[in-house]
Amino acid sequence: MKRTNASVFIPHLGCPHECSFCNKDAITEAEKSITITNVTDVLENHARSLRRRNMTAEIAFFGGTFTALEPDYRVGLLKTANEFITLYPELFVGIRCSTRPDYINEEVLRQLREYNVNAIELGAQSLDNEVLEANNRGHTADDVRAAAKLIKAQGFELGLQMMTGLYKDSAAKSLYTCDELIKLKPDTVRIYPTVIFKGTQLAKIPRRDYKPFTEEETIALCAEIYARFVQNNVRVIRIGLNYPGNVIGELSISRYYYNKMLDFMSKSNGTKFKVFTDKHNISKINGHKCENKHKLEKLGFMYKIKEKQNTELEIHVL
Repeated sequence: MKRTNASVFIPHLGCPHECSFCNKDAITEAEKSITITNVTDVLENHARSLRRRNMTAEIAFFGGTFTALEPDYRVGLLKTANEFITLYPELFVGIRCSTRPDYINEEVLRQLREYNVNAIELGAQSLDNEVLEANNRGHTADDVRAAAKLIKAQGFELGLQMMTGLYKDSAAKSLYTCDELIKLKPDTVRIYPTVIFKGTQLAKIPRRDYKPFTEEETIALCAEIYARFVQNNVRVIRIGLNYPGNVIGELSISRYYYNKMLDFMSKSNGTKFKVFTDKHNISKINGHKCENKHKLEKLGFMYKIKEKQNTELEIHVL
């Protein structure tokens, strides 16, 4: 049975900082509406959806700094989630939450374990201290390392989140962050290219001082970061923010497949190939509007795809 997240968003509640990419004022009204009753309604809706789709889920508290929430409120959320785990054990299999690395300690972890939290995701964003400071993160790279090691030592699944294209960032610094996160042996990662929202500090920095990455730079960089995580058996569960029209994630993964195919085909002695993959990967391998296929054809490489269940990418010379 497939598993997903039953997401409960608590936007920026508990967060003690205003990072360069965040506009807290814009979500004030949303924060006021997050109550235990709201959470109950959200989880009831998730239960109906999961049953209809024959899926299971972890209840996922995202959006805020979960371990920095007011303790009684945090416990209330955890108790509510556990009521649903007890009520619908065939649907809900545990809890995951997202937080900051400087709000992790042994006492907090003991509480999370008590209430069936399986996984903790840390918003690392960067492992370059200059980037962290320039974007008002309020923690250091070593804080990320210490929190990650403590989470792993306590037996939780570790998720790490990184951003690309922040103020003072560069491709080299993002790749460094990727490599440093790999050393922490996370179970999952999320890659978030920076999106500059109105009212944020990033939006106010003069472009002579801060030049955001272009779409092409972002796609090329995220494809390389994705490749490094995959090569080290780290599961990438998202690239890019989840909002309508944002296709950076799809384009980055397609670029990853293009790079892999081009590398294999260029080193082979053939020009015609058969590519085996799971049906869910076909559109990613062909690329947006078959861009990958057309680009390879221009280079003299032809391929046909054949479905092969549970296969990422397998290429044979014809």
